[in-house]
Amino acid sequence: MTAFAQMSGAQMATVAALQSVEVAYGRGPALGPFSLRLELGEIVALVGPSGCGKSTALRLLAGLEAPTRGEVLRTAGPGETSVVFQAPTLMPWATGLDNVALPLELAGVPRPQARERAAAALAWVKLKGAEDAKPAQLSGGMAMRASLARALVTGPRLLLLDEPFAALDEITRRDLAADIHRLWAAAKPAIVFVTHNVEEAVFMASRVLVMTPGPGRLQAEMRVDAPLPRPQGFRVSSLFREAVEQVSAALAEGMTA
Repeated sequence: MTAFAQMSGAQMATVAALQSVEVAYGRGPALGPFSLRLELGEIVALVGPSGCGKSTALRLLAGLEAPTRGEVLRTAGPGETSVVFQAPTLMPWATGLDNVALPLELAGVPRPQARERAAAALAWVKLKGAEDAKPAQLSGGMAMRASLARALVTGPRLLLLDEPFAALDEITRRDLAADIHRLWAAAKPAIVFVTHNVEEAVFMASRVLVMTPGPGRLQAEMRVDAPLPRPQGFRVSSLFREAVEQVSAALAEGMTA
């Protein structure tokens, strides 16, 4: 069985799309032309070399930036998109509970209800008991879990993850990857996961988009033919190794094109 299969014709609700987008800064082109369509409940990984525009594409999907050319389609409504960056970006003066409750309070949810939902979100990411801890009192992995809790507390339809594991050790990375799958299985948001790590991309996503060096274009689009969340032992399976080799080959081809 091949690790990748062609995209099926079945259509789900489109949550966001980039249509032939290009982004140029003062220093020159940064992205594109690049297209991506994201359906509700799927996990897509963007993988490519540093500087290829992965994070730029994520900012476009989040509505944090506008393209120089092309079109961005977003069907997620206000409060239905959450972003987790490489750095946790927690308020250093606030407790874990206050950090996680913040997006709810900004949306007008009464404070008692917001804090109740924030406490439940912290427990869901295995941080029960850390409600009163300040960010400086948390390990790197715990701070990233708090960021995930803050992103998930609003029940987003679109979750954007920009290299959230980059600063973490391997054991913590694997634990968080499994946790994201567990959280996804409960609510089925659409997820875009940005990484330069091929094994991480194959483990996390049902679809992997390989980008060329900047300005990033689509080099290859592949589907990982394995269930989500990943079964026990998936990382040592022949399917996983085949998928990693195919993505790596596409990356190498893009570097020399």
